[in-house]
Amino acid sequence: MGKSEQLPDGWSAAPRETLRAANAGPIAAYDPSSTPGYSGDKETGTAALAARGELLADLQEMLFANGRSGDHRSVLLVIQGMDTAGKGGIVRHVGGLCDPQGLRIKGFGPPTKEELAHDFLWRIHRELPPAGRIGIFDRSHYEDVLPVRVHNLVPESVWSQRYDAINQFEREVADAGTTIVKVALVVSKEEQKQRLSDRLDDPNKHWKYNPSDVDERGHWDDYLEAYQAIFDRTDTPHAPWYVLGADRKWFSRLAVCELLIDALDGLDLGWPKATFDVEKEKARVAAL
Repeated sequence: MGKSEQLPDGWSAAPRETLRAANAGPIAAYDPSSTPGYSGDKETGTAALAARGELLADLQEMLFANGRSGDHRSVLLVIQGMDTAGKGGIVRHVGGLCDPQGLRIKGFGPPTKEELAHDFLWRIHRELPPAGRIGIFDRSHYEDVLPVRVHNLVPESVWSQRYDAINQFEREVADAGTTIVKVALVVSKEEQKQRLSDRLDDPNKHWKYNPSDVDERGHWDDYLEAYQAIFDRTDTPHAPWYVLGADRKWFSRLAVCELLIDALDGLDLGWPKATFDVEKEKARVAAL
């Protein structure tokens, strides 16, 4: 295998380039309805996700097979975004394209008492994907420089040092063989309001509604400032940030699929060679 130079249909530039945080401009001015680098519409984007999902599944199976054969490498997808940005949808609609046995999915909520008794990265270490797996974090260690910062849950002298700690942590994770892909889903205030209203109008979605989500809207600009600091401080070659508009769910899902394909393709995977005499086993099976 190996990184392909051919662009996926509908893309004018490689998603790993056009979606990179460094190319997105100030987050406060970002258009959440935009589809950078992609010229298709919802219909073509949805069809593309189904087609590209087959390639993603094949690459994930190859990663899993190599992990079973002693390869230590893995992939970690970190998903961050404000409430209703579609983090769960990415897990379902993109992660759902893969074989569950090759996935390790973890959602991070407020830390437990046990977790608070340790360094903020302790609970993250415990959930890193093992060899041959794709790990998906729905929220992550970045919560400790997002709501923690916005709500002053710890002094600035504490959270301000976490960016360097995160960079060191991610460097160590990457050096150990995990390819890191970090995506920030950016939803507009108008779209978020509509999605919150939709949850209230549908009894089947009441479980997804949290009254505190409305309170958090009052800190919108503070969150944008916190996200900008994250991009400025932790967008690195070994753990890049990608910014995806979340108002068009079909686009953010397609974009994440492409970023995962690119990450897996970059591992230059091949199918593990047999550890047995193939011709001998063929003869044994034929004699059954």
